[in-house]
Amino acid sequence: MVFSIVPAAFSQSTSTQKQRMMQVVQNYVDNKSFMGDVLVADGDQIVLKAAYGSADLDWSVSNTVDTKFRIGSLTKQFTATSILLLQERGKLNVDEPAIKYLQNFPDAWSKVTIKNLLTHTSGIPNFTGAPGFGAYELQDHTPEESVALVRGKPLDFEPGTKFYYSNTNYVLLGEIIEHVSGMPYATFLRQNIFIPAGMNDTGVDVDSAIIPKRAQGYDSTPDGFKRTEAISMTIPFSAGYLYSTVGDLLKWERALFADKIINAASLRSMTTAGLGEYGMGLFIRTADGHQLITHDGTIQGFESSLNYYPETQRTIVVLGNVRTDAPLRIAAQLGKVSFGEKVILNSDRRIIQIAPSILAEYAGHYSASPFSTTLSVESGRLIATAPNGRKYTLYAQSPSYFFLKEIDVQIEFVRDPASGKVTGFMMTQDGQTKQVKRDG
Repeated sequence: MVFSIVPAAFSQSTSTQKQRMMQVVQNYVDNKSFMGDVLVADGDQIVLKAAYGSADLDWSVSNTVDTKFRIGSLTKQFTATSILLLQERGKLNVDEPAIKYLQNFPDAWSKVTIKNLLTHTSGIPNFTGAPGFGAYELQDHTPEESVALVRGKPLDFEPGTKFYYSNTNYVLLGEIIEHVSGMPYATFLRQNIFIPAGMNDTGVDVDSAIIPKRAQGYDSTPDGFKRTEAISMTIPFSAGYLYSTVGDLLKWERALFADKIINAASLRSMTTAGLGEYGMGLFIRTADGHQLITHDGTIQGFESSLNYYPETQRTIVVLGNVRTDAPLRIAAQLGKVSFGEKVILNSDRRIIQIAPSILAEYAGHYSASPFSTTLSVESGRLIATAPNGRKYTLYAQSPSYFFLKEIDVQIEFVRDPASGKVTGFMMTQDGQTKQVKRDG
């Protein structure tokens, strides 16, 4: 683990807060679900900036605070900003039909506006869900070829009536940017966003390019971290093929919300929630009573989360080179800590030993559609086996209350009052509780 040196003096309360934030991240590092970089800042004041784990396990190269990570769908906010910039310059209008700027745009999609693409209300199917996409993404393809995977399909709904997150929307927006600006997408972003914002460590992740300090991506498996299967970075295009650093993403937030990239009216359009709590390239939500402007990014071997709280100008960036949802959970918990909310970590929980005879009573199959799991006792431990075969150890806090370390799940077993037999359990995940019944 590597920390940057932050010269600012902290109050005792801020120092305590920082220590708790470090504990939050370390919890996921210890559970082997996170490697990557974390940054928390209030305005320009950095509260925490740290690196964890390896950028390359083969070569034992550690992550540093300036390691470059693929950021997946965080790319979408840069695409949305580019469209709004072009609108400010009179090059397009987001209320116009997208067909005006796109070749080979099917007549069945003719009602779709640029705004529908920006807000995921177009009804255009998601090309990443097309049959055979797993093999398709291993080879280089043009954006036009990717859109062609769904071009023959009708809209899923009337434009503007529903929210449906579709990567096709943002690939089409990238094509519009190139058509209207007359320059490659990467060049437009570099000249109009990255350079003005001082983002020197952000760019397009080209497979063949030598990019210093670029992290290798990994998958988390029961046997440890495994190098992720390589995909062609031509596939995500303007929906998800950028790389960046935690420091550059702070620069981005500071520039965007100071109206240094787009004007106040454009920013207001971008950050006004519509259907699905989505603006343009960003989700606008409420977390623990505070407005949160956020997006996450998932791409093979990487997971990222970028959160901004307008009322305090607080930025939380978590970039990981292991494909788990740990960055999302870390970002959410760091937000809670920053507002003085209580966060319970696995390291806070006291683990006790339970007699094998009691554990045996819990063995069986449980389900609550679409969730299902099989519990068994192995080597004196209660094990949950998912449908995909992955196994998780359940740790006991009491004879009936257990938790998982890898993910934020707690379960409490329920018995029939008359017979005393186990009938199911109450499962809490991410603060949401549901009943799971025993059916075998």
